[in-house]
Amino acid sequence: MSPATPYQTVLGLETSCDETAAAVVRLGPEGETEVLSSVVASQIAAHAPYGGVVPEIAARAHVEMIDQIAAEALAQAGLGYGQLTGVAATAGPGLVGGVMVGLSFGKAVALARGLPLIAVNHLEGHAVSARLAAHIPYPFLLLLVSGGHCQLLSVEGVGACRRLGSTIDDAAGEAFDKIAKTLGLPYPGGPALEKLAEGGDAARYALPRMLLGRKDCDFSFSGLKTAAARLAEGLTEDIERRDLAAAVQTAIAAQLAERSDRAMAAYAQARGGQDLSFVVAGGVAANKTVRRVLEAAAAKRGFSFTAPPLAYCTDNAAMIALAGAERLALGQSDPLDAAARPRWPLDEAASLANPTHQPGRKGAKA
Repeated sequence: MSPATPYQTVLGLETSCDETAAAVVRLGPEGETEVLSSVVASQIAAHAPYGGVVPEIAARAHVEMIDQIAAEALAQAGLGYGQLTGVAATAGPGLVGGVMVGLSFGKAVALARGLPLIAVNHLEGHAVSARLAAHIPYPFLLLLVSGGHCQLLSVEGVGACRRLGSTIDDAAGEAFDKIAKTLGLPYPGGPALEKLAEGGDAARYALPRMLLGRKDCDFSFSGLKTAAARLAEGLTEDIERRDLAAAVQTAIAAQLAERSDRAMAAYAQARGGQDLSFVVAGGVAANKTVRRVLEAAAAKRGFSFTAPPLAYCTDNAAMIALAGAERLALGQSDPLDAAARPRWPLDEAASLANPTHQPGRKGAKA
């Protein structure tokens, strides 16, 4: 059934990791997008003593904050629940305890207010995040690069993603964070490593290039992580640590660009040289060196380059609201028994047919 209004005004909820977020996004009939509010409560201080996210601490913090953050998002938007056309909540993938908090809150709102519920794949939220601030028509080539995910995808339309490549071990953001920890940097490690790398000599340390014998678009960062950790153990001077940070950042950016270049070549050939749009999303897209290298790679292939504003690179609820609004505009919604999923690949067919990780009882990882 088609919605009664051409405008979708959706409350989005995001609790998949360590940010409790809510946002209100309005989507127009021609795809015009307006972010009416976006509120994010970070848990960095709570997790910093442990050097990473503690799932139980994250889930408890979501429980304590979700109603307040949702109320703040509605207040900033100047709207009440009665003016919404739907509620969208992250249903996975992520830390399942946290996912359950936001999804349960969304179900409660949907039931109490008679609103449709859209259970959103967190990765689909990242896929549309650049569309929050720019007109990017479907289809486009996407590099989704974050702390938990590193994938190249052909995004054909709403919810239609075809995997071209994925990491076979660590994600790029995970590598940033773990190497930062070996360098003694505080949590979150990625931004701290980027800051340390400023002015460093990236050529000082030779780091391994992974998967050189393969011609596909898959990534691997575990060997780089191990090599950098071993080098970090023997460093005593600040200048040495700075140079190693610069070398790590350069090496990660180079692998992302190399695999993206392969994907762009294949994508352009399949499209006959049309629709050459390259989008980079996820937390690592906030890294200036990574952006610069990827933008140059796109220009070399004749692709346009778009990355979300920094506020929408990391986890946020505006991207979840937009993903939900786009589905709602097509008449799609989910039942109130929609399950929270710790694993939920965007291209489920590819994940089952050719998994990059061995599927467990919770399903394919990527």
